[in-house]
Amino acid sequence: MRQRSDRSTARRKLPWLFVGVVVLLLLTSCTRNVPPAQPVHITPLILTPGSTTPIPLSSSDWAMYHADLARTGHIANAPNPQALTSLWKQPLDGAVYAEPLVINGHVLVATEHDTLYSLDAQTGQVEWKTNVGTPVPLNDLPCGNIDPLGITGTPVYDPQTGLVFAVAEVQGPGHILVGLDVSTGIVKVRRLVDPPGADPQPLQERAALALAGGRVYVAYGGLAGDCGDYHGFVVASNTDGTGDLLTFQVPTTREGGIWTPPGPVIDDQGNLYVSVGNGEATSGDWDHSDSVLRLSPTLQLEDGFAPQSWPSDNASDADLGSMAPVLLPDGYIFADGKLGQGYLVRADHLGGVGGQLQTLSVCRSYGGAAVSGAAFFLPCTDGVRQLTLTVQGQVALGWHAQQQITGSPIIGGQTIYSLDPGGGVLYALDAATGQVRATLKIGAAPRFATPTLSQTTLFIGTLTGVVAVSIS
Repeated sequence: MRQRSDRSTARRKLPWLFVGVVVLLLLTSCTRNVPPAQPVHITPLILTPGSTTPIPLSSSDWAMYHADLARTGHIANAPNPQALTSLWKQPLDGAVYAEPLVINGHVLVATEHDTLYSLDAQTGQVEWKTNVGTPVPLNDLPCGNIDPLGITGTPVYDPQTGLVFAVAEVQGPGHILVGLDVSTGIVKVRRLVDPPGADPQPLQERAALALAGGRVYVAYGGLAGDCGDYHGFVVASNTDGTGDLLTFQVPTTREGGIWTPPGPVIDDQGNLYVSVGNGEATSGDWDHSDSVLRLSPTLQLEDGFAPQSWPSDNASDADLGSMAPVLLPDGYIFADGKLGQGYLVRADHLGGVGGQLQTLSVCRSYGGAAVSGAAFFLPCTDGVRQLTLTVQGQVALGWHAQQQITGSPIIGGQTIYSLDPGGGVLYALDAATGQVRATLKIGAAPRFATPTLSQTTLFIGTLTGVVAVSIS
């Protein structure tokens, strides 16, 4: 979101000295509760070969945001529900903004208190609990809307090392990457992952982590309010914690956050696709904001797309940064965002400014889509929508769900699962028609909450913990 400044119109002429005093007092009142950032010193912990027991993935596991590197959120062989039933609710030490993971019958959950948990998938009983730092109170930040700010981005599990990775914001502030033994919760990797030379105070790590080729990818945007001198970044760390960080910075003078909750989307060649928010530029040469960018596995900028309206999109905070790119069959990508315009582009030639193959009016979209073959489902602010990529290489609009069902959807079998986050209701929708199959009250959830599916159970993070829902 773009920062807005309160403005008032003088109704009388004031002496310049008095005006200066008033401005100074206003600036002081706005910043006095925000202490300056202090360097965070982290003693790195390095993974020792053989120190963990890798657990290979099975078909019932959910190891990252929306289950796979393409962020499809699709489990093909799941049953379709006749009813949804509460299985258990487990209160935790903070709000759960990150999507829960499921590995070998254990639910892995991260909280804004900088704590990771392993819960028994059948009972919700806590198996281990590891706090990795002290979260940052909202009063210690220049702006924002999460209090306190701890682990926000969805973790990722690495079957090669047996570690679950997360990024925690800690007091200082700073951002640390931790790798925990999935069986014991013992921290095996710990390193600072703030982009080199960047001020960590206005950065927020909301994007889900991605893992490919022995690297963990971490994307950064700004705090709600777009305060401070920040840029969008992606950094990459080796999973064993060794070596220098790889870094990509959006080449804009300021802003251009990579913040949407799905984080980087990765194709079969290991290329990363990220959506970028509004940049400070509103004229002149394109600054690669309001965009979809393709990065190599080593974070080299390879290609990009932006609509021709990028200057006005930046000026009005109507950019593409609110929803992750949607990877579709046959090398297509679909992008949507805050303006409500959808764009179809080619993954191998994003096309630069105005390089889209198709533009259509869809909806304002925030979060992560779900994909099943040529059909995909967008988290629209006026209700989830179905779209289809036709054989002619065009996108066609399909059904439109009830307006309160705005959560990032997933697909199980022939059913769409999505949330009314504010109302605290989980919905099961027929994937072909959008008709409601079943509903269940689960309690208030964060705006970007999205379900996790393992066999016949759904797991959802809420503002107080995690709930498990049985499909029957």
